[in-house]
Amino acid sequence: MKLSQFNFELPADRIAQEPTRWRDEARLMVLHKGSGEIEHRLFKDIIDYFGKGDTFVLNDTKVFPARLYGKKEKTGADIMVLLLRELNREQRLWDVIVDPARKIRIGNKLYFGEDESLVAEVIDNTTSRGRTLRFLFDGSYEDFKETLFGLGEPYVPDWVKEKTTPEDVENYQTIFAANEGAVSAPAAGLHFSRELFNRMILKDIEKTFITVHMGIGHFRTVDVEDLSKHRMDSERLIISPEAAAAINKAKRSGKKVVAIGATVMRGLETYVTTTHEVNAYDGWTNKFIFPPYQYSVPDAIVSNFHLPQSTMLMSVAAFGGYKGVMAAYEEALKEGYRFGPYGDALLIV
Repeated sequence: MKLSQFNFELPADRIAQEPTRWRDEARLMVLHKGSGEIEHRLFKDIIDYFGKGDTFVLNDTKVFPARLYGKKEKTGADIMVLLLRELNREQRLWDVIVDPARKIRIGNKLYFGEDESLVAEVIDNTTSRGRTLRFLFDGSYEDFKETLFGLGEPYVPDWVKEKTTPEDVENYQTIFAANEGAVSAPAAGLHFSRELFNRMILKDIEKTFITVHMGIGHFRTVDVEDLSKHRMDSERLIISPEAAAAINKAKRSGKKVVAIGATVMRGLETYVTTTHEVNAYDGWTNKFIFPPYQYSVPDAIVSNFHLPQSTMLMSVAAFGGYKGVMAAYEEALKEGYRFGPYGDALLIV
């Protein structure tokens, strides 16, 4: 398929800048991929479509405060640094994006904090992601991380809102976040509340967790018309033996496996056996899913409403069928659904 086939007009005011007051009361569109039928519900109604032994797979990654504001040495120019991932714990090396980037050179020092107490030096200017920084810090690793993260804020994409607020620290994190390492939140998981988890228990609906440390690769602009030529950024993927066993048990029992979000969809499909089961895994994935594609593991998926031409929209269309999903998006625009990580959700069964 071509990039242009995933284009549609999305007014800026349809991108949600804040979540609903209660996590599980966002709107939920239900698309029955076999018939094309569409229903309009609330997210907390999701359990009406599942029963005993069905298994929800959620991403328990934890968002860290990845965005820092600082100044460049000598000129005092304002800069923004987006931490992508830690490269070396002992040497305090981080893979980052710097904005504006054009005047940042190897050897430049960057200062952070009101008293400019945290200093970083640019040591690599040639990585595909942007820059490599070495933070100059004499204390323990624990003190360094506390200082670094204390100066940062969650990275809510600029196309969602211009400025991050204190409320985003809680709002942009799932209630089950456990394993630190994500730049961006797994949006579909934001809708789950403790009350909803309790109601799942009453219906004997199972849940298990995998970890996919979501970066910003899903938000990068696809700049090739031929989708087969697009290359996704790699993300850390961890599927524990316990999670793999729970997923495979559901598959063998004829129960439904429900992938909560595009990162889980990607993670479940990365290393699949010939019998459509999941292997335990700890490594990286750069899998890019777009139509036509036959999913092996999930029987249903949940995803937020995504931007035009986004890789997440493509992975959803690969599951629900291109025509059905694009018709659902057209219906969402007509019916006032909210888009983006703080927006409403789509269940495809």
